[in-house]
Amino acid sequence: MGRVLLDITMSLDGFVTGPGADLAHGLGVGGEPLHDWIVADDRTDADREALDRTQADVGAVLMGRRTFDFVDGPDGWTGGDPGATADAERPSIFVVTSHQPARVRLEGWFDFVTDGIHRALERAQEAAGDKDVMIMGGGHLCRQYLYAGLVDEVRIHLVPIVLGDGTPLFERTAIAPVRLIQRDAAVTPAAAHLTYDVA
Repeated sequence: MGRVLLDITMSLDGFVTGPGADLAHGLGVGGEPLHDWIVADDRTDADREALDRTQADVGAVLMGRRTFDFVDGPDGWTGGDPGATADAERPSIFVVTSHQPARVRLEGWFDFVTDGIHRALERAQEAAGDKDVMIMGGGHLCRQYLYAGLVDEVRIHLVPIVLGDGTPLFERTAIAPVRLIQRDAAVTPAAAHLTYDVA
């Protein structure tokens, strides 16, 4: 069985979107610079390597309902997707939700799991086999898995921007501290790509 990876981009003040995230503004108002390290023409080799790592050896993806609504919405993904280099290699995508959507634009891309994060992870691991399972967002889903002790590795792409508001990756909680062991760091003008093992 592969590892469970949490991989997400975050602002310096801890937000994974700017304020006002909705179907028209998936990264929130003013949140577009969060993904400059992925899409900008002047991204570095280290940025490309970090993106390649997010796709390597991933056999299944876990996605929250809000992220799905944006991805499948009218301004969402159109051709391939960030999880694969070709449609034939696309990993299984499991959407954790309380109910299935009435309609899906990208028919056949998603499996919907309505009975909780543990069952979603079980299904993702079954689909991934020996490959990794990646939790790609949003922030609420990522912290649920981390706080439940279900994550093996945390990858944060820390972007040098202070958004002031938006969707937080972390929130105040009464859980015991989650200890991380820093394993790697690559710093570019667009992001600090940080990798941690969960202790």
